[in-house]
Amino acid sequence: MRLLLVEDTVDVADAIVASFGHRGDAVDHVTCAEDAESALSVQDYDVIILDIGLPDGLGTDVLGSLRNRGQPTPVLMLTARSDIEDRVAALDKGADDYLVKPFDLRELHARVRAMIRRQDVDRSGMIEFGDITFDPAGLTVEIKGNPVSLTRREFNVLEILLANRERVVPKEKLLDRMYSFNDEDVSPNAVELYVGRLRKKLCDSQVTIKTLRGLGYQLVDED
Repeated sequence: MRLLLVEDTVDVADAIVASFGHRGDAVDHVTCAEDAESALSVQDYDVIILDIGLPDGLGTDVLGSLRNRGQPTPVLMLTARSDIEDRVAALDKGADDYLVKPFDLRELHARVRAMIRRQDVDRSGMIEFGDITFDPAGLTVEIKGNPVSLTRREFNVLEILLANRERVVPKEKLLDRMYSFNDEDVSPNAVELYVGRLRKKLCDSQVTIKTLRGLGYQLVDED
């Protein structure tokens, strides 16, 4: 999953980036409305976490611009303001959810997962496909009920493939969702490396990763 974080408070931003990075997500962090608009002009995101109060304006203006362009990306607003009017205004402009500072990072993660689930028909937290059980909250994967140990990058790749199960996922899309702007030494070879490692760890599963040359990868149930 790739996220855009728009937050100018350093300690809050660092904690959010570290927590999502720990589970293998890619986070682009900017500190002002202008940089947020620039990032959104060149990159699509799975989720946007957007502070209302920014040094050069309001996060709600960034949100309004996003929705006016017809972009449905889930947006969670962060605010230090407890006034109900501010929260109502954010929701009226198209926010999917909001969180008042200070907050627990576990709640932030839970709300982001809930927004992602609302984009899909399947509203359950667990993802089951073939003999694989995937728990994005607990960061666990099981094959036939047996736990499988994955690195955070492998977990991220599997999450992307499961979200697009039975559909072909271009290598470029995997690369885009695995790394942020600040990651170094990013190349398509990295995708091949992690897909190869993940394929070995799924060797006991009826679910396989197919390589379609020139197209990408496809997660299929061979049963």
